[in-house]
Amino acid sequence: MELIRQPVFLLLMTMSALFEVFLACVNYFGFGDEPKLVKNTVLAVMLLAGLFGAVLSASASVAREIRSGTALAVLAKPVGRAQFLLAKYAGLALALTVLTFVNCIAALLATRMAFDAYGDVDFPGLEVFCGAIVLAYAIGGLTNFFLRRPFVSDAVLAVVVMSVLAFTVLEFIPRNAGRMGADYVGMDLRVIPASALILMALLILAALALACSTRVEMVPALAICSALFLLGLVSDYFWGTRAKAGSWWASALYTVTPNWQLFWVADALDEKHEIPLTYLGKALVYACGYVGAILALALVLFEDRELS
Repeated sequence: MELIRQPVFLLLMTMSALFEVFLACVNYFGFGDEPKLVKNTVLAVMLLAGLFGAVLSASASVAREIRSGTALAVLAKPVGRAQFLLAKYAGLALALTVLTFVNCIAALLATRMAFDAYGDVDFPGLEVFCGAIVLAYAIGGLTNFFLRRPFVSDAVLAVVVMSVLAFTVLEFIPRNAGRMGADYVGMDLRVIPASALILMALLILAALALACSTRVEMVPALAICSALFLLGLVSDYFWGTRAKAGSWWASALYTVTPNWQLFWVADALDEKHEIPLTYLGKALVYACGYVGAILALALVLFEDRELS
């Protein structure tokens, strides 16, 4: 609740969802590859929005509380440092799950609205989703004015509910095929397991951001997490091949560096392949192991941190 009351969280969630829908309304002139371009871009937006959300939320929940003295007041009670840090991570994981859920709905609608050179913009889908977001903000404003409830948290919950309602309504509104008999294939439900994999990557990023927030402020934490994110994207190229060749130092670095390519399956969506549940299970085991290791490191960093 503390994290979803941050105005930046509400703006990040709504702007990323609206931007994903907007990306499906642009004519790319991609010679028939427009749906593929839309899927790649919306998944990238989902991942980048989660990266910023993880760092901003971790800094707001840990670094700011250490700086303001709130953490010291809490730990003066019978609350251990491990319990404090793990509870912060649990809240951060739930907030990122809400963010990814809304972005997943927007990504599903984007696959419905994507069109090729012979299609048209899905104005009913665009109007219904944008109207749902505006109505969610209106609900937050009304509850704030009449019931004196916090606007941001009510607006976040309203955005989640109204996004689900917009998705349900659009299931019953047919998509206009467009000009010259362009075919419409419907929503690509494979976006759901792809979004689940992105959520696993975001949980690893959240653990990294939480570990950084125990020592540094928001801007250095964002720089460190961005560097690790970029390093993980190229780990296959720099260390993967050398590790397969038998280099022990490359194998050690390849093991320590998070491999984000394991959670990026846009190529499978392009080739019209299904994402098997066994792969999701293996990715979940990898994410849980990496999160556990990072949280253990975070506990070590937080254990001797001076809070006064």
